[in-house]
Amino acid sequence: MAKMFGEKALELIRELHRSSEGTLPPYNDDTLRQVLEEMRALYEENQKDVGATVAGEQGLFAGVQFRHASLERNKRCLLAYLYNRIQRIRTMRWEFGIALPKDIKENLSEQEVLWFNKYSKGLGDYMKSIGDAGLDLTQDMQPPKSLYIEVRCLVDVGEFETEDGTIILLKKNSQHFLRRSQCEHLIRQGILEHIV
Repeated sequence: MAKMFGEKALELIRELHRSSEGTLPPYNDDTLRQVLEEMRALYEENQKDVGATVAGEQGLFAGVQFRHASLERNKRCLLAYLYNRIQRIRTMRWEFGIALPKDIKENLSEQEVLWFNKYSKGLGDYMKSIGDAGLDLTQDMQPPKSLYIEVRCLVDVGEFETEDGTIILLKKNSQHFLRRSQCEHLIRQGILEHIV
């Protein structure tokens, strides 16, 4: 079976589309490099045919157009792949806070980790600049029904200091009545669960 241009680029898009919401598949560096290599080969072939056409050869224009369309399609697929990964990482920053879960952090490329750190720093700086004491915009993603909620600890964490200085021992299966603002990030990280 003959290889079609753009198959590898489409594979990246399909891989991202197949992953469920709230997850991030591993950064596919190998396929991305294969797409870039295909694009380089298409570009070089076009350069050769354009040079031949300038020298007076006829009938190469259709091939140049086809390869150029393939180049554009690969470029759009790569940009869509990278853009959608960044969108998911940004959403995760709002959901999980500064500390991404280990399984997600392992799936990021070096550049994505750098982007995440810069985005977190910029968001943190902005939140500190609001009002006198700053405002955590990542808290209360849904309007709270009450200020305090009952939570159950799912893993052994150890000591946890609340905003008022009280130290609470978070042991597996222990239950606590805490301010929603203090435990929302821990709920998103899977350390605590809200008892309804």
